[in-house]
Amino acid sequence: MPAAILRYGGMRRLTQDSEPGGSVPTSLIRRVEAYEARVRESGGHLYGRPPGPDSVQLVSNDYLSLATHPEIIAAQTESLAKQGNGLLMSSVFVGEGSAQRKFERRLAAFMGAEDGLLGQSGWCTNSGLLQAIADPTAMVYLDVLAHMSLWEGANSAGAPTRPFRHNDPVSLERSIRNFGPGIVVADAIYSTNGSIAPLTEIVEIAHGSGCIVVIDESHSLGTHGPQGQGLVVELGLNDKVHFRTASLAKAFAGRGGIVVGPARLIEFTRYESRPAIFSSTVLPHEIVGFDLTLDIIMRDGWRRDRLVRNANHLRHGLAELGYNVSESASQIISIEVGRERDTFRFRDLLEERGVFGSIFTAPATPKSRSLVRFSVNCDVTREELDRVIAACRDVRDLVDFRDWPSTRRLRDAKSAVA
Repeated sequence: MPAAILRYGGMRRLTQDSEPGGSVPTSLIRRVEAYEARVRESGGHLYGRPPGPDSVQLVSNDYLSLATHPEIIAAQTESLAKQGNGLLMSSVFVGEGSAQRKFERRLAAFMGAEDGLLGQSGWCTNSGLLQAIADPTAMVYLDVLAHMSLWEGANSAGAPTRPFRHNDPVSLERSIRNFGPGIVVADAIYSTNGSIAPLTEIVEIAHGSGCIVVIDESHSLGTHGPQGQGLVVELGLNDKVHFRTASLAKAFAGRGGIVVGPARLIEFTRYESRPAIFSSTVLPHEIVGFDLTLDIIMRDGWRRDRLVRNANHLRHGLAELGYNVSESASQIISIEVGRERDTFRFRDLLEERGVFGSIFTAPATPKSRSLVRFSVNCDVTREELDRVIAACRDVRDLVDFRDWPSTRRLRDAKSAVA
């Protein structure tokens, strides 16, 4: 049945009238209307008010504050002037001796691996890796909070998936015992709540069961481990983890992704991963930027030290106010509100006070566990962090935070300990 799209309340609404683009199936109309109803019922949208010049914005994954580093910008500018965008072709045609292959091997060596494969994004490397190594006979065990790109890769491979409870090695072990060896997938640090995985226990269970192990280090590469080599290196698990992936849009402050592992397995992945085959290469100036960024990450240990201090200060201040930030153990600090409507209300009140975080709702979280996430950077000032804490203090009673499910869980946990 033909449909028209009308604008209302900042959204576009499908109706059963004519539309120049042709008819729209009723099934899609129903899905769009369900989305519109959800936005109306929640009383908000992911986008709030625009931040002002004096706002505190804890929304960027540029943890080490390198996105505007003058050395990196100068090197990229010079590369653009000399090479432009280079040869736009699939990565499978990039030869040995190229700048890309040199950087892939350099970053892999930094992470204690034999070889690496550079991709256009963390999503591409994650989904491409799982699509390449999984198949309908391979059971894939994923932490329920593992990044959606990892789930997407397993699904595109037609592999059966079994979620295990978040950060629960016992749950993983039980599943492997029931369903047999397969592929175990976890994040080192989880992007929604900032929790750190019990990697030693997870890897030992997987390794002892004959499973392939995939660890996503997107939020730990550059920020954790010696010189920023990541948590797998810090914990001495290199020899038991087959693949490590990372988005380079976090601490590396660029656009790309990496998967590292044994050279033979990376070679296989390079020619089996569909994103690697059917997407153009990362551009020359981006590779130049990554290469210099790695130098700075290795050189400037003070950036990691300051990041830790900043995150600890904010986490402690929010905890003192009674907010449940107990799951966070990293630079990602989330306040779980619960219902979407309540989350948007909390967001709006903070933004009125010049404090901006990121909204996470379904499908990034369950509908009943939406949250506001603060991403801490190393160059945020103590004064700015105190403004965030003060804003959260001012709005506590306005949002009835004591009745949030996360606050009740915190009270129950403290009562159980007492």
